[in-house]
Amino acid sequence: MNALSDRADLIELLGRYADIADLKEFVELPKLVFTDPLTVDFESVAGMPPMTVPLADYVENVRAAFTPFLATHHAITGHVVDIDSDSATIHAHVRAEHWLPDELANGGPNRWLVVGFYDNEAVRTPDGWRLSRVKLTATYQENAPQPAA
Repeated sequence: MNALSDRADLIELLGRYADIADLKEFVELPKLVFTDPLTVDFESVAGMPPMTVPLADYVENVRAAFTPFLATHHAITGHVVDIDSDSATIHAHVRAEHWLPDELANGGPNRWLVVGFYDNEAVRTPDGWRLSRVKLTATYQENAPQPAA
């Protein structure tokens, strides 16, 4: 346990986090990324207040949200990591693109762009670092999906 290896592990953790959606790997990766339960805050994109949820419930919501997309790409960069013993905060920039198949775009744009920041919290567990809180602050969006009427 040293600061450099912890920092590398935490940055890799965010890479795995992005891979959950981008690889549509909803079985093994979530167990390597999150605590159970975890707190999520996607109010800036989903309009829901922050909430603490069981990991299984979160994974099913993520699966449902990302399954319709042909592809997604989450570039998470500019990591600012602050480690305090067995807890850490990670501030990072994100650019996330999501492409729908044409038939789901209904003649409209098929790409949803989200730009913003993650402010996440992680804890050291016996199995390594895990995200205990994920907060996305979207500062810009193009073609945000509209909720079904």
